This record gives sequence, structure tokens and C-alpha cells, in this order.
Amino acid sequence: MTYDKALIAGKLRRWETYLKNYRLPFWEDLPDLGLYMEQVITLLKGYLDYMPPELQEDEVVTAAAINNYVRKKVMPEPVKKKYYRIHIAYLIMICTLKQSLSIQTLQTLIPMGLSEAQVRERYDAYVRRHHATAEFFTQQVRVAAGGILGHKETSSFSTDDPVELITSSAVIGGFSRLLAQKLLLLEGKTLENGGSIEIRTLKKMSE
Repeated sequence: MTYDKALIAGKLRRWETYLKNYRLPFWEDLPDLGLYMEQVITLLKGYLDYMPPELQEDEVVTAAAINNYVRKKVMPEPVKKKYYRIHIAYLIMICTLKQSLSIQTLQTLIPMGLSEAQVRERYDAYVRRHHATAEFFTQQVRVAAGGILGHKETSSFSTDDPVELITSSAVIGGFSRLLAQKLLLLEGKTLENGGSIEIRTLKKMSE
């Protein structure tokens, strides 16, 4: 495997600049006029088009996918074939989270049956967390790719080997997905009915 470090460094810097300026729209910025399917797809492509073109084997969102989310009750049904702010909010969260979570686990994180006020609160909190996480992620990439980017100060995790950076990124992605899934399984549980045998035993010993 051969990689041009100068090319990778340039790509990393451009991506960092892009993510610094990238923002998901807040609730008040979402249209609430009642859009038809094709209008919704065009809107979402504009909001979510942050994947490199060479990785976009599939469309960011399709009519078939949206119909499937409605059928599986992952999001509310359209009103007379029109989609409003609440539908778009659900779709943005679904489309950005489905890269890491299954549709089944998504239903735990963003359940159906919420009032519009609850969806607004949850969605705006998600937008803030999405931006904060993007900032944190770019900082970590800067550390991990310190050798490639030519930073004078590096850490033990830094590397100047593109293959090592790719490996670390893949491993981190796997760990992050696993952590999210494990924590989602604890929803509504307590230490008594959700903790491991070891944790319950330690608790009893400390009582």
C-alpha cells in the first residue's frame, strides 16, 4: 500500500476546514411549508452532503428509504403526502446516525410518539452535540495524524504512517459503534436488572 503523505495532509486540512464550517440546521431553520417527496430529497441532499463524492456509491437519501422509515414507524407519516419540519428533523437525525446505528437501535434514541415540542428539544440538542462532536473529532484527527501533518508536538498516538492512521480510524469507528449500542441497551434499566454479575456483586460487598 503506497500513499502520498503530502496529498493526505492536504486532504486532512481541507476536511478539517470543511467540518469547522459545517452546521446542521436548527429547528427554526427547517422549512415548515409542507414539502413533497422530491423537494424533501433535494433539501436533505443539501443539508447532508458532507461525504466525499468518491464515497457516495448510494444516494444520501432516497424516496424508497423514506417510505421504509415511515413503514417501520421510525418517523411520523407525511400529512397528505407532505413533509413538515418535524419530518425533516427526524430524517436528518436518522440519516446522520444510520452510518453507525441500526434502524432498530435508532428507534430507542429517537422514539416515535413524541410531541412536537419534545422533538424540537431533542433535535436542537442533537444539532449542538453533532457540532461539538465534529470539533472534537477534528482535534483527535489532528493528534493522530500529527506526523503526517508535520506538527512539532506529537503524542504517543501520533503517526506519520497513513496505513496506521487508516487502521486507527477503523478501530475507533468500531469501538464507538459498540459503545453506543451497549449504552442504548441500558435504557430504562437499573444496576439491579441491567448491571453485570460482577458489578452487582461488588455493590453488595460495599453495602
